[in-house]
Amino acid sequence: MDFDLIIVGGGLAGASVAAALQGSRFRVALVEPHPPVVADGWDSRVYAVSPSSAEFLREIGIWQHLDAGRIAPVQKMSIHGDAGGTLEFSAYDSGLPELAWIVESGRIHRELWETVRRQHNVTMLGGSVPDSMTIERDAVALGFSDRKPVYGRLVVGADGVNSWVRTRAGIDAEITPYEEKGVVANFRCEHDHRNRAFQWFRPDGILALLPLPGRMVSMVWSCANGHADLLLALDAETLARRVGEAAGGVLGALELVSVAQAFPLRFMRVASPVKARVALVGDAAHAIHPLSGHGINLGFQDARALAQALKALPPWRDPGDIAVLRGYARTRAEEPFLLQYTTHGLNRLFGSGNPIMSALRNAGLNLTDRLPVVRNALVRYAVSGRF
Repeated sequence: MDFDLIIVGGGLAGASVAAALQGSRFRVALVEPHPPVVADGWDSRVYAVSPSSAEFLREIGIWQHLDAGRIAPVQKMSIHGDAGGTLEFSAYDSGLPELAWIVESGRIHRELWETVRRQHNVTMLGGSVPDSMTIERDAVALGFSDRKPVYGRLVVGADGVNSWVRTRAGIDAEITPYEEKGVVANFRCEHDHRNRAFQWFRPDGILALLPLPGRMVSMVWSCANGHADLLLALDAETLARRVGEAAGGVLGALELVSVAQAFPLRFMRVASPVKARVALVGDAAHAIHPLSGHGINLGFQDARALAQALKALPPWRDPGDIAVLRGYARTRAEEPFLLQYTTHGLNRLFGSGNPIMSALRNAGLNLTDRLPVVRNALVRYAVSGRF
């Protein structure tokens, strides 16, 4: 079977590449063995979708089909240091309608999946995992143990931080485990969050509470493996009380409404996200600490940039040409680099127990809060990817 693009990985980044190519001349294969699973209740894994990413999802026909009753806007954000430092962000003060939208992972994934399944230019290769990849001068061949090989002019690696495509293509990656986990769970709260997100830099990790519709919040507690394991071992009532105490009681009593889960945290940067006939998107191209909430937004903007570059090509141009792919790489060079090293630096800065560093980092939060021009510039970069 011959295609223009073979996308390996049908998660949010990979599926959004396929969705962004709807109506184009490209024949696309999407290789993903596992279709999305949507939780019966509230999904413990949520994403803070930036306005820029929401605009992209609207362009490809996804956003407008999501259940608005399951989405919460973030109008304000309060950041607290470990020694009294504070920083406040407001959409209104920055001239924006909202800072972000909190959306369940499974619901975005399902809508993307259903959209891609309806596309006439996409062939879904489900239930199979490739076991060989051969990069030739004019094509890439993917081999399978249970089906005939497929050929394409470009392979898109969207298969996560442990990317098989990246490894097979020989693209070097620097992977640094944080020796931390992100513990996630949802809670019903006593007091109204008023669409405010909270983040605390604590001695035992970084705790974030993100607004969900109604009096509910989603928690992400990034902490050392040992502390994460302790949190996961707590019963529902004790965990809710522990989180409420760590949050200083800002939302009153909490009640656990979804089982707590955890995922490992890693820093990952590649030497290049492209090679002849290979392009990486999403976590296959970069992995960042979740304290910024921007991991999925980087993936969506990768998909947007790659699709735009491909759709702009004249019919005679080869989508796997390295010159074309280097253009995509240049487009996506700045934002992932800045966010990766900013979040990496903040994690290391607030992870230090040195009292001098504690004084400096909290003074920095307070100073930034008193400089509206700087604060608003940070907000605008966070929501649009540019100052």
